[in-house]
Amino acid sequence: MARYAFTFPGQGSQAVGMGRDLADAFPEARAVFEEVDDALGQKLSAIMFDGPEDELRLTENAQPALMAVSLAVVRVLASQGVSLADHARYVAGHSLGEYSALCAAGTFSLADTARLLRTRGQAMQKAVPVGHGAMAALIGLDLDAAREVAEEAGQGEVCSVANDNAPGQVVISGAHAAIERALDIAKSKGAKRALPLPVSAPFHCSLMQPAAEAMEVALGEVAMKSPVVPLVSNVLAAPISDAAEIRRRLVEQVTGVVRWTESITWLVQEGGVDTLVELGSGKVLTGLAKRIAPDARANAVGTPADIDALIAQIQA
Repeated sequence: MARYAFTFPGQGSQAVGMGRDLADAFPEARAVFEEVDDALGQKLSAIMFDGPEDELRLTENAQPALMAVSLAVVRVLASQGVSLADHARYVAGHSLGEYSALCAAGTFSLADTARLLRTRGQAMQKAVPVGHGAMAALIGLDLDAAREVAEEAGQGEVCSVANDNAPGQVVISGAHAAIERALDIAKSKGAKRALPLPVSAPFHCSLMQPAAEAMEVALGEVAMKSPVVPLVSNVLAAPISDAAEIRRRLVEQVTGVVRWTESITWLVQEGGVDTLVELGSGKVLTGLAKRIAPDARANAVGTPADIDALIAQIQA
């Protein structure tokens, strides 16, 4: 019998039209989108289904929108007999995906998760003036080499590793000028590519401290339960279940490194997982999983056909 972990995508997986086929096919999905719209006092689902793309890409919209699609998939699966509590050993989420994972595992209500992610998106955007921060992907360098690049490029400004996404794919974040310097340094150190990312703020670095403080306040005001299955935390790359610790780690996560390579490695090597299922929009995490843990099975579930395929896989 397969041993599952469910993973939840982060920012960058959004696309206009996401969730529409789920809403058309399943009343449970429609109910999720309506509840998120009500919680935010905004027709976010209309932006998800029809755009415009530049509005969907806004951090304060993209974060709750991606969560909504993930939770729509979770609710549809549950309605068809595939509950997270019965079928997943662990959950994990990439950055904002941790909130999706925790909502799916019962730590937060859907409405509270939507509002937390709206707050998180606004706080991250507000922490650094537009144009003052940047992020870049370094392709073909390992984590230690990426750290050396960031340290050399800093020159008194913030420049650090933000995401360890997969072997040879590390994202750095910091002050705009430092990231520009890092692009040239990375190429001189043998990076296959060094690409600035189309993001509106420098996530997961110390410049996000004002956003971390805002999230500490926001998380202190919502009800939290222990998740029905453990969360493999971004900042620890290890499982946690205690609600108070989860709150603390979510605050740390705003400025901390997303240790995704280590998290997936832990799931497969220590957690006994052999099947990684990405729930929500896109297939980014599935691609990363195939690079991190090529011996594990990895698939993405974000459409009605994907849901049918997963149910058949579980029942086989």
